[in-house]
Amino acid sequence: MVNITGWGHTKFGKLPDQSVEDLVIAAGQEALRDAGISGADVDGIWVGHFNGGMVADGFPSSLAMGIDPGLRYKPATRLENACASGSAAVFAARQAILAGDARIALVIGVEKMTHLSIPEVTVALGHASYQKEEAGLSFPGVFAQFASAYFEKYGDHSGALAKIAAKNHGNSVNNPLAQLQKPMDEAFCATVSERNPIIAAPLKKTDCSLVSDGAAALVLVADDVVGGMAKAVRMRAVAQVNDVMAMSQRDVLAFEGPRRAIHAAYDRAGITVDDLDVAEVHDCFTIAELLVYEAMGLAEQGQGARAILDGTVFADGTLPVNLSGGLKAKGHPVGATGVSMHALTSAQLTGEAGAMQKDGATLGCVFNMGGSGVANYCSILEAEAVN
Repeated sequence: MVNITGWGHTKFGKLPDQSVEDLVIAAGQEALRDAGISGADVDGIWVGHFNGGMVADGFPSSLAMGIDPGLRYKPATRLENACASGSAAVFAARQAILAGDARIALVIGVEKMTHLSIPEVTVALGHASYQKEEAGLSFPGVFAQFASAYFEKYGDHSGALAKIAAKNHGNSVNNPLAQLQKPMDEAFCATVSERNPIIAAPLKKTDCSLVSDGAAALVLVADDVVGGMAKAVRMRAVAQVNDVMAMSQRDVLAFEGPRRAIHAAYDRAGITVDDLDVAEVHDCFTIAELLVYEAMGLAEQGQGARAILDGTVFADGTLPVNLSGGLKAKGHPVGATGVSMHALTSAQLTGEAGAMQKDGATLGCVFNMGGSGVANYCSILEAEAVN
């Protein structure tokens, strides 16, 4: 097994005075401090970073050397898998530990986006779609197709999407690291207005995640290292499933890639959805969170709204989803997102989540997705007693 024993997390948002390197250093130094180790103890560095032309730092892995002098001459690698680049880095570091090539790994996810205009960011993120058929289609446009197909088959679920947005904004109030740490009521999220315009019908502004700067970092260790650590979260099971890129070759409403990844992780952990205490999932758009409810097994296909309407996924429900505020309100610095999800779920499982804390949480699920359900990563994390 591999264990998470420390984490760091910058605030997400518009950070004009912080470069990619600054963010990497800030998150990485916090993670090392949290784990109680130095750079000299680390065997390798894995950096999740999408970029897509958003910054000139096309070779960011060795920027991590600035975290600690002891990291110099250590192997460092950049991982990219669209919006799941952070989880790609987590999984690669975990695999190195399992292979015996490392005992202690430093994982960093980072992105710098807000210095660009919205059209520029849209073009950059569009590089993660299938260019042969989908070039020029924005990701709001991509997920508008999901929403339109869903509404056509199962009826207009705009009210459920508004409730998801309002839930995540409500959760963000308790997260000091969130980009939009403020509530938005359901009525506002449900209504088209000057402040909440249609972005890509039927999706409104409140259905879309944020453009963000930020970084997060983790320290991963082998089992034989855990005894020297103050805390640990066990990576009980993980699964990665990649689907074909072309939406034309998939039943988008089946959400088969996410479903397969999540249930493979359940099977490997020997659990069901009913065993989970908390989940952080990829709500790049509210329709994505609705579809994830179904992929997780919280509801049958076409009935995902039940999980939000009956309160299951609220902070006081049986399985709170996105207590951090999610990508919707916490923010979505693309390469940092998967690492952030693992860090904040680990904080939940060690009782360190502050006002976000779910009392008694011991088992958590992380689901991070790249593209339109193409690169799918699921982790089952478990609180672990340290002797």
